[in-house]
Amino acid sequence: MREVAVADAVGMVLCHDITRIVPGEFKGPAFRKGHVVTQNDIHELLRVGKEHLYVLDPMPGFLHEDEAARRIALAVSGGNLTMTEACEGRVNLSSDIHGLLVVDPEALLAVNSLGEIALASLHTFQEVQPGQLVAGTRVIPLLIEEEKIKRVEECCAGRAVIRVAPFRSCRVGVVTTGSEVYHGRIKDAFGPVLRDKFSRLGSAVFDQRVTSDDVDMTANAIRDLLADGADMIAVTGGMSVDPDDRTPAAIRAAGGRRVVYGSPTFPGAMFLLAHIGDVPILGLPGCVMYHRASIFDLIVPRILAGIEVTAHDVAALGHGGFCASCAVCRFPACPFGKG
Repeated sequence: MREVAVADAVGMVLCHDITRIVPGEFKGPAFRKGHVVTQNDIHELLRVGKEHLYVLDPMPGFLHEDEAARRIALAVSGGNLTMTEACEGRVNLSSDIHGLLVVDPEALLAVNSLGEIALASLHTFQEVQPGQLVAGTRVIPLLIEEEKIKRVEECCAGRAVIRVAPFRSCRVGVVTTGSEVYHGRIKDAFGPVLRDKFSRLGSAVFDQRVTSDDVDMTANAIRDLLADGADMIAVTGGMSVDPDDRTPAAIRAAGGRRVVYGSPTFPGAMFLLAHIGDVPILGLPGCVMYHRASIFDLIVPRILAGIEVTAHDVAALGHGGFCASCAVCRFPACPFGKG
């Protein structure tokens, strides 16, 4: 690159965006890459602090920041993402669908460790909407060695560093346990909450059974829902250590193979995950009913996105698993569940 005084740049082509910042009002390009400098531009260029401009001479083996950012974005993109046009040397990735953002943190670290490259994303395993920006990348210098971008492409080959997994639509069966609900002493409040939560994730509760605290009755209700074609079953209540709370025993009696009982999350410590065949069986503690964000919102979206949840995955939730109980809940734009 050659440095040229602004007054001598008339007729030359800008090789990068020039940013204009008005504190509290605006930040963006005052002049775009490719703009031909005119005499009328000189005053504005000086106003944004540009007394000199760079003129780009072709350099074998180097890439311009825009092209480098496009190649990095392409290398890290998995499914259901769209690249934006380069702006001020940066390319963003936005989600095409309503789904779960899945990021490979180790690959992200490997790319950023190469130096002169910036690749940032939202936290992995969070629900995103169509059109939502989820990641962005740029290189630090105006020109970068192409060999370094090739190393990014090699590092990311065969792996989706950033992708959005679609939610599958499940037929969900609900078993509500508790003698107080079964005998009509109190009204069930869990069912409406779960219907709303599953609906927002693209699934539907097709049936709800109410049982007492009897283990056999609850186990039979689980088996009936399986026979009716449930893709997932949520069993509510009876998850604590009280003598009358027998939901874990009922799930086991119905044939459930336990993945984990207990989660290092508050709210949601008394969570249970099991499987009967390929059908996930969830034991949901009462906190799911009255907390906007709980273990449900950390685990169920993963399952619906087709991601296997292991005991190790649940154990890893301890870092970030403590809800701060903010006066105004802003989940998922908060640290809960993000290690």
